[in-house]
Amino acid sequence: MDTESSAPEPLPLSGITVVAVEQAVSAPFATRQLADLGARVVKVERPDGGDFARAYDTAAHGLASHFVWANRGKESIALDLKDPRGLDVLHGLLAGADVFVQNLAHGAAARLGLDSASLCGRYPRLVAVDVSGYGAEGPYAHKRAYDMLVQCEAGLVSVTGTPERPVKAGIPAADIAAAMYAFSGVLAALLRRGVTGRGGRVEVSMLDALAEWMGHPLHHTMHGGEQPVRTGLAHAVIAPYDAYATADGDRVLLSVQNDREWRRLTEQVLERPELAQDPQFATNAARTANRERTDAVVAGALARLGADEAIGRLEAAGIACARLNSVARLAGHPQLAARDRWREVGSPVGPLRTLLPPIGLPGGAAPHMGAVPALGEHTGALLRALGMTDARIAELRRDGVVA
Repeated sequence: MDTESSAPEPLPLSGITVVAVEQAVSAPFATRQLADLGARVVKVERPDGGDFARAYDTAAHGLASHFVWANRGKESIALDLKDPRGLDVLHGLLAGADVFVQNLAHGAAARLGLDSASLCGRYPRLVAVDVSGYGAEGPYAHKRAYDMLVQCEAGLVSVTGTPERPVKAGIPAADIAAAMYAFSGVLAALLRRGVTGRGGRVEVSMLDALAEWMGHPLHHTMHGGEQPVRTGLAHAVIAPYDAYATADGDRVLLSVQNDREWRRLTEQVLERPELAQDPQFATNAARTANRERTDAVVAGALARLGADEAIGRLEAAGIACARLNSVARLAGHPQLAARDRWREVGSPVGPLRTLLPPIGLPGGAAPHMGAVPALGEHTGALLRALGMTDARIAELRRDGVVA
């Protein structure tokens, strides 16, 4: 047996150490991606409660759902960074780190000497990542930058919702956008360091990240002269393209992309083939101009069918379609089950079900999906690894410097 060829593939970031002074979603979600790829992530938290996302809710068997999602596979150390002794411990960790990530309030990192310029000067191989709301400079630099606020500033809310009412995205889109650019920025910086031997600064702002994601409506408005209208689940320039109620109370979304598909829809689903030649419906331009009548025809046909039958007919006709699922249905989605996408991770309250990360790794290597840490769970072990005695650790605990 070739034991070498059967050995598990190493994870891409094995041997990389990340230290993160992070909270909420944007930075923690970025570092969780690094942990999934094998990096050791040391999460630095306040002794008095830790990352405030720990207290957002208790939905995950007593733990906060945001925290469970964004913090698996990390080690937690509780440090008071305003105490010089706590800051010394952090620098002890940084001396052996490859990456530092922070998303403190504007100016807080600089006051602690943890800004990227200071750290990269002291640790030339360190990749130092600043995640902020609006960037380090400019008139908005000092503004508080919660996800919903940045969604509004970036214009996402203005293109989401119905004609009557704008709405924010149902997920923290600004946080996630910033997290994924911070994640990819770290990977790029580590690649560069492999060539040059130098680390350096990576800067990501939530506004910049979400403004990039607004590329289609932004270019449409700048170059076309008008902003795309809010259309709910419909499409501004395609019809039919919406969700329609079925006889059993579900809703099925369908999208007709061209006139050939419209003909198949009229024949095989609507059972009204004459509409394929009707001038009011024969072309997409006509259907869009007569959107209310088009939607009424489709809605009337699907209202007589159960969701399963409607999906079956649409798929047989080659029409793109989907169920309008709830989150609970996502948790039981047959495609996720068929592809074995679910795992369990440990936590202070026992095993929790969670999804595999979306990136499939070379050689089929399994991602690292470690436990969700309790606050300060690894403080003692990390301090001992830095050479600290138990007596010294007890002293720091007594003084509230660590927890």
